[in-house]
Amino acid sequence: MIFADHALLPDGWAEGVRVIVQDGRLSDIRTGARAEPGDLRVSALLPALSNLHSHAFQRAMAGMTEHRSGGQDSFWTWRQVMYRFLDHLTPDQIEAIAALAYMEMMEAGFAAVAEFHYLHHQPGGTAYDDPAELSGRILAAADQTGIGLTHLPVLYTHGGAGCQPLSEQQRRFGCTLDRFAQIMAAVAVQMPALPADARLGLAPHSLRATSPDDLARLTDLARGGPVHIHIAEQPREVAEILAWLGARPVEWLVANLPVDAQWCAIHATHMTPAESRALAATGAVAGLCPITEANLGDGPFDGPGWLAAGGAFGLGSDSNVRISLTEELRTLEYSQRLRDLARNVMLTGEGSVGTALYTGAARGGAQALGRASGALKVGLWADLMAIDATHPALCALPADRLLDGLAFAAPDGVITDVWAAGRHQVRGGRHIARDQIIRGWRQTVTALKGLI
Repeated sequence: MIFADHALLPDGWAEGVRVIVQDGRLSDIRTGARAEPGDLRVSALLPALSNLHSHAFQRAMAGMTEHRSGGQDSFWTWRQVMYRFLDHLTPDQIEAIAALAYMEMMEAGFAAVAEFHYLHHQPGGTAYDDPAELSGRILAAADQTGIGLTHLPVLYTHGGAGCQPLSEQQRRFGCTLDRFAQIMAAVAVQMPALPADARLGLAPHSLRATSPDDLARLTDLARGGPVHIHIAEQPREVAEILAWLGARPVEWLVANLPVDAQWCAIHATHMTPAESRALAATGAVAGLCPITEANLGDGPFDGPGWLAAGGAFGLGSDSNVRISLTEELRTLEYSQRLRDLARNVMLTGEGSVGTALYTGAARGGAQALGRASGALKVGLWADLMAIDATHPALCALPADRLLDGLAFAAPDGVITDVWAAGRHQVRGGRHIARDQIIRGWRQTVTALKGLI
């Protein structure tokens, strides 16, 4: 039982809100209530966001790729550094890194994550005895941290557009479709060990890393679960797909695959207005990762065009170079302001930009994960985040401006509590397993120091 001085409900802010959680779901929500003995009291209660795109292992690379080499650095030079790094990772290290990333996500306010998992094999491509060995490490990290998990094993068949062969470094995640099906089956066996809110989907890595034939067959493996794909992240990628398939990436995707509301188009940065309208019409979510997209030099997403087309969006931490919900929110809006030389861009009509950003990301993230969450509503999973409205960054604001303060003025430290499907994992701003997770992390990074 949770009592909030203020809570954000689907129809707006309410005072004196008492929430009852049963079997991980919101079973009762009362407004104008009073705190009762035994209630946990919080200042302001929000639906927690789902992080719709993560490569957990890349958390260990943070700070390792900011040294300029000869020539101009780009996404493509960063990718080569990433390939060298992952050659060194053991299963134990992958689990420890993922546990740290998921702990930090929860302390930052995320209740759930979609793990876009493309590490399947040993360096060089030799399979583990258990085809789902590395997926199992992701599941173990999610179980340790209590984060809600949508696991997305990734199909990565080719080394580049036009069905180029895999490079030696890509063999660690390369799969034929049959081998991928074996991985999916092995993961499905392990999933029941996680709480009931865990989901299994899949992810073709990108058009350039798959083939039209494989993509047509892959949809049979989805079985109604979420389907995520990297799309149109870089201008070079767009040009290569256009030269190979005769259409731009999003244009080809919508015309040739059964894209619907189960799909999440990660990045979708370089779309024409026509592509934005076509993709939005499918009901798919645009998976935006503003911090990573800025770090890699991807370019800004066309927020106004997407919103005008009625498109849904959510937020992801992608490379996990910096895990911060508040910073993802503000980086998304600021990228639009820098491009358009305007202010208050990421909403249609009038109103609070912070509210539009937060509630839009809450709905879109839940949809992308296939997760019954994203709002404080009876029957949904109790994915909750509490913030301290008396914090100096927020105390001058009325309730209807709190999300503006959260998005543009507040540090992550205003987040006091986080629940994932009712699991109260962050208390007083600190994850309940922090000390144990940090010990495992320190052992891991000591062994990895100086490798790249």
